[in-house]
Amino acid sequence: MAEDCPVCEVRALVPFQTIDNTPYHCCEVCEATVMDKSAWLDERRERAVYDLHDNDPRDEGYRRFLSKLTGPLLERLAPGARGLDFGCGPGPALAAMLREAGMEMALYDPFYYPDTSALGQQYDFITCTEVVEHLHRPAEIFRRLDRLLAPGGLLGVMTCFQTDDERFANWHYRRDPTHIVFYRRATMQWLASAHGWALEVPAKDVAFFRKV
Repeated sequence: MAEDCPVCEVRALVPFQTIDNTPYHCCEVCEATVMDKSAWLDERRERAVYDLHDNDPRDEGYRRFLSKLTGPLLERLAPGARGLDFGCGPGPALAAMLREAGMEMALYDPFYYPDTSALGQQYDFITCTEVVEHLHRPAEIFRRLDRLLAPGGLLGVMTCFQTDDERFANWHYRRDPTHIVFYRRATMQWLASAHGWALEVPAKDVAFFRKV
């Protein structure tokens, strides 16, 4: 039996491609691509992959990578705005950069910063960088993020947008075994419409959602 799309929960997924015996499915509503659940890593193996990540806040190359989001984000925030780095990972470099710019930051990550008290408040902005492609239940998480945003708040998401189906099999982003959901710009537009958010794409692979 076909699974419902975990991004929009509107319609069952349909076959897309099979690569190295791993099926991928697509959604005809929100246009997300989803790895078959049979290929998802269990929690122990998923954590082992994340433990290999070297997200050092002092790494200038990594900071330049994150600046694709932080640069345009800071242009849109009031001084001293209060934010949440959701899925910050073991080295919350992005939060450090935003603190340096005068923002107040809280952290949450289910593996590395699991204190759920951060999820009981509202924020002026939320950052979600290189996170949404890992989510088993993205629809549930996007609903939670909407609740965490104060009215007028900004959600900044960074993930590589899927743009070329013919190159999907060899796409570096697909080859990460923890990447299970892939988003197109159309998927971001669907999310904005579904939640009543205003969408802006200020840079490649960056989506800003304004809660209106």
